[in-house]
Amino acid sequence: MTPYPLGWISPDDLSTAFGRTTRAVSFSSPINATGQPAISLPLHRTPAGLPVGVQLIAATGREDLLVRLAAQIEAATPFEHPAMR
Repeated sequence: MTPYPLGWISPDDLSTAFGRTTRAVSFSSPINATGQPAISLPLHRTPAGLPVGVQLIAATGREDLLVRLAAQIEAATPFEHPAMR
């Protein structure tokens, strides 16, 4: 999914802000609670230039697996950073 627009979570409407915050963290909270390692990698950009990524999760203690996989993905499909354009 693309990044949420600035101001999407507003303190002016707490009910809406709570619902939107819940949606924003719904993918990472269970992983944080279990202590599993995770990594987020940018994979491509939208037509507007926004980065779109993927979150990879491994078993507890398998950070090595995530780092190796991330290196392989980056080698196969390098992500173009704005400073590199």
